[in-house]
Amino acid sequence: MNINVRKVKIVVTAPAENAEEIRIALGDAGAGVIGNYSHCSISTKCIGTFKASGKANPYIGQKDKLEIISEEKIEVVCDIAIAKEVLKKLREVHPYEEPAIDIVPLLEEGEL
Repeated sequence: MNINVRKVKIVVTAPAENAEEIRIALGDAGAGVIGNYSHCSISTKCIGTFKASGKANPYIGQKDKLEIISEEKIEVVCDIAIAKEVLKKLREVHPYEEPAIDIVPLLEEGEL
C-alpha cells in the first residue's frame, strides 16, 4: 500500500479558560475544515500534570512543585500544506511556555 499523507490531526492541551481563543485561532489559520464546514474541533476535559524546573517560567503553578490542573484537549484536522503555519498561530496564542502538541498523520478513506 502506498500512502500519501495529506492531512494531520493536531492535538494540544490548554487551560480551559484559553481553549476558545485557541480553537478560534486554529480555525482562522485554516485548520478544522471538514467538507463544507470550517472551524471544526473537538474538546475533551482532562487533567494535566507537570512540575516546572527552576529554569522554567510557568503560566500556572510554581517552580519545583507538582501541579495538577484542569485542562482541555483540543483536536483539529489540518491539511499538511498549511500545518506549519497553523502550528505557528497555535504557539502565538497558547499561554504555555512549552505546549504539548501532537501531530498525527491521517489516512483518507479512499486510500484504504
